[in-house]
Amino acid sequence: MGSAAEDLPYWQVNVPEHLRTAECPEFLRDITEKDRRIISTPDSEFELDSWEVVRQKVAQNRLELFQRVPSDLRRYHAFTWKLKQDYGSVMNFILTQRLQWTLPITPRGRPFEFDDDIKVLRNDWPYGIDRRIVHLVVWTKFALEEDPETGDLTDKARAEIDAYVRIVFSRIPQDHVVWFKNWASLKSVKSVEHFHIMLFDPDPEVIREITNGDVPLCEKE
Repeated sequence: MGSAAEDLPYWQVNVPEHLRTAECPEFLRDITEKDRRIISTPDSEFELDSWEVVRQKVAQNRLELFQRVPSDLRRYHAFTWKLKQDYGSVMNFILTQRLQWTLPITPRGRPFEFDDDIKVLRNDWPYGIDRRIVHLVVWTKFALEEDPETGDLTDKARAEIDAYVRIVFSRIPQDHVVWFKNWASLKSVKSVEHFHIMLFDPDPEVIREITNGDVPLCEKE
């Protein structure tokens, strides 16, 4: 016999019985097959990534293996669907509300030269990772140079990011810090340059200082 979740339509999994709808909500109708599979998985069967697994995925550049907890992915789709209704696109929301930058985005100087060309915020919808891991996003007004043939960062860009991360996160043990930049195909916000940083069990005061007290949207919902 299958589990109770297997007997439910994907949009009803991880939803209390009294809140289930007969019809699929609009925000879940056009999602990818991968997201449909994740959302149809009970939260109880989802295993959070440990710090070692996170480091392994980043080291191997297997960024597509990162996944959100199924119920969080459902909330993420609901939230971004509403953003598109209210702001026209996720990018418009990020620009106007989270970054408070205006178009055209023009850097004041070279990469990482000026602090006001950079904004570090909490990831609004983190992956399914150990709760002690803090996921940040570094947004930049300048481009991060990519190899046109591979789509990956150039050695120069990697060195620039490495130097920035070592300085800004110098109070955190280096083996508790990893960073990565999503491939273009994996980016949920494609028009504003950014890369990700994950920190294992950092001092909350350091995070508050670096992010200027930012609170991820998933904690406000």
